Amino acid sequence: MSKTQFLYFGPNGISYLGDKSQSKHTGDKLWIDIQDPSPEDLEFIKQKYNLDEDSIKITEQLAKRPQVRILDGCIFSILLDIKYKTLKKLMVHGIYIYIGNDWLVTIHTSEVDILSPIKHVMEKKNKRLLDSNILAIYYTIIDEILGRYEQLLTSVELTIIDFEQKSLIKRTSKGMLEYLDMVTRQLLIIRRHFWYTRDMINFLLHMQDDVSKELRYLKIAYDDITQIINLIESYGDTINSTRDLYLANISLQLNDTMRILTIFSVILMPLTLIAGVYGMNVLDLTKLGDIPSGFAIVMISMIIITLLLLLFFKQKRWILDNNKKDGALAYE
Repeated sequence: MSKTQFLYFGPNGISYLGDKSQSKHTGDKLWIDIQDPSPEDLEFIKQKYNLDEDSIKITEQLAKRPQVRILDGCIFSILLDIKYKTLKKLMVHGIYIYIGNDWLVTIHTSEVDILSPIKHVMEKKNKRLLDSNILAIYYTIIDEILGRYEQLLTSVELTIIDFEQKSLIKRTSKGMLEYLDMVTRQLLIIRRHFWYTRDMINFLLHMQDDVSKELRYLKIAYDDITQIINLIESYGDTINSTRDLYLANISLQLNDTMRILTIFSVILMPLTLIAGVYGMNVLDLTKLGDIPSGFAIVMISMIIITLLLLLFFKQKRWILDNNKKDGALAYE
């Protein structure tokens, strides 16, 4: 359901927060916040501030790419509110902002709250915003969104740490690897949105006059988004390390399995040899002095084959490799 709030503020504080039936006080600036806008709400602000038709269509289509446009008499920009709905799904909501000389319009869904935290900043944390240009409020909104990005990255970091712990204490599975790939794809999407946001802030930074007092808020926002991008790129390296740890764990489990199978094979091989030899019908245990010539040929052949295999393994340096011992001593 659509909800519209009108916030009037100035040097004397926040004078009114309510619906559009109230008139603006002299000297106050106006902030119109619209949640889940209806066609009538969009038509109202379009007629009130003579807004661009294309930007209104972008708002109706719920475009989700950060951008900024310089229009006649105002600036139109899109920011994104990004957070986890579940560990496997991101919630991305667009925040559409129009800013004029002494007015500001924000349009978003009811899932996003922008007005309350900025109102708290103006009342408690930074009362100088009430005396500042409307751009200061706009830049403070940008900084608030970037603060939410930091919370998002904290969730990503905890997710990666949780995966590292699971890869060490739990048996590996295909589902765990798919889960890691899913987090990697999420990071790619998030990083792309952050790049667009930095480009938008960089454009605003170069568009404003260097002597503007409000410009410091935008510079802080640019530094913050740059640090966030560097942080999320470092998470890519962390995920690669986690994947290597996961694969190493798989290799260790495979080695343990092969070791167990080898132990059973070694135990059974002598028994198989004895059973095979004494299972021949050519040997009478009561007459060991009378050994058939065929049996002697078989035994000699087995010995020759064994010696040839041992020689072959030694040439391949699979066994009895003295060079390995010499190399180990060289590093001691």
